[in-house]
Amino acid sequence: MGSRSGASAAAASSAVSAAASSAVSAASSSPRRLLVATRSRHKLRELRELLAFPDDVELVGPDDVGIPDEPEETGETFETNARIKARFYAARSGLPTLADDSGLEVDALGGDPGVRTRRYAGPDATDALNNEKLLRVLAGLPPDQRGARYVCVLALALPDRSGPRGGIEVSVRRGTCRGRIAAAPLGDGGFGYDPIFEPVQEPPGGRTLGQWSAAEKHAISHRSRAAARMRPLLRERGLA
Repeated sequence: MGSRSGASAAAASSAVSAAASSAVSAASSSPRRLLVATRSRHKLRELRELLAFPDDVELVGPDDVGIPDEPEETGETFETNARIKARFYAARSGLPTLADDSGLEVDALGGDPGVRTRRYAGPDATDALNNEKLLRVLAGLPPDQRGARYVCVLALALPDRSGPRGGIEVSVRRGTCRGRIAAAPLGDGGFGYDPIFEPVQEPPGGRTLGQWSAAEKHAISHRSRAAARMRPLLRERGLA
């Protein structure tokens, strides 16, 4: 009798252990979710390519998790605005959140358009209108006075971790791409100011980023450099 009782207890214990192991296995194989704080299909596609996420990391956007509103980007630097966006969406979703703030800084304009890159020609400006305005403002300047750089800041917010001041932990990584503003738009690739941005690897009057292939651009872009610096942190946090 005692032998049968002992065998039953052992079997029950084994069943519990197997169930627990199965639960752990299922949890570990379930997709990890990372919210990317953008509604721009261009940025989302670039970040997906640049960060080379594994299959078990699911990238979602604000719309996918039912967040229709957006934060007010009141910062005067790319880093401040990236932090604002990352914290905003992480707090509302409860998910690790990667935010990007990027733009163009022109030497002759003291760093403008800077954080107003997207709305340089007005709140509803198109890429073409922004490009036209910048070319008009810089008209007549020689190549050596048309220096510029693209800047990208990536911010990773982790809602389950507290920063030094008690808020959501946010880590940032920065990347830049030097070049100059061309005399006229060339090429229809890329987006934003790419058709009028000559990377420093090109001579004055050479190809703009609008004429570079996606692979060429990824090798030197501000976003690719920020992504390369962010990748080890994502791996450390189990997200890449």
